[in-house]
Amino acid sequence: MIIGITGGKGGTGKSTVATALAYALAKDSRVLLIDADVDCPNDHLLLSVKREFLEEVNQRIPKFDLDKCTKCGDCGPVCKKNALLSIKGRPPLLFKQQCNGCGACLLSCKPKAISWDKKTIGKIYSGWNHNIRLISGELSENEPISEFVVNRLNELVSELKKDFDYVLIDTAAGTHCPVITALEGCDKVICVTEPTPLGAHDLEIILQLLKRLDINTSVIINRSDVGDISLIQDLLSRYGTETICNIPYSEEIVDCYANGKPIEAEFVDEVLKRI
Repeated sequence: MIIGITGGKGGTGKSTVATALAYALAKDSRVLLIDADVDCPNDHLLLSVKREFLEEVNQRIPKFDLDKCTKCGDCGPVCKKNALLSIKGRPPLLFKQQCNGCGACLLSCKPKAISWDKKTIGKIYSGWNHNIRLISGELSENEPISEFVVNRLNELVSELKKDFDYVLIDTAAGTHCPVITALEGCDKVICVTEPTPLGAHDLEIILQLLKRLDINTSVIINRSDVGDISLIQDLLSRYGTETICNIPYSEEIVDCYANGKPIEAEFVDEVLKRI
């Protein structure tokens, strides 16, 4: 089973829940945890996993043959990311970090002076602890296209899932492309939220997304005794989504989080009964 842990808003406790579930499941099952928050991965810190480099993630970018280039200036205007500056009569100038590899410049080049090269945009790390295998993606500094790293994580899930009973995918916050990419192969998704106006706002957005993706969805309300829980309950009743667990504020959980210790709490047993 592949379970996504998401929530829309940042800071609601997605990684706390994902690592706690992984730790509990790993006592009796084979567990693979994927840290797909590639802009800011931290599951290895919460589980005290010593990560080891696994592979680089590359993205295609155009390469220019200046012997063939006629300096026509046609390639620059088709670049929607403004990664390519081309002035008629001068050779084109590529800003590699802005390029998303769409290929429009190749299609526009009549003398066929553009081919493909590549750049490294991220890395994949792997490690073990507490009988959990962790695979963690990390986007390189100043690179804008994080979904390419998440795509590679999805490929690894496809290759490795047969060796595990559970795959848990801890996503980034939000509903942008890297989150969609991380969730699209999940059998079930657990949304972690908090009883605040911002928590309710962002939860509604992620629920709308998951409805479109047609994925079985349930909700955990973290810090359920801090704020107005009716904000979340009213929202869930409108969307027909169930709450599988309420987690009150706990200094014990905070202490584990701060010290990289696995979290063992009552809420974990509640969640395990419902998945």
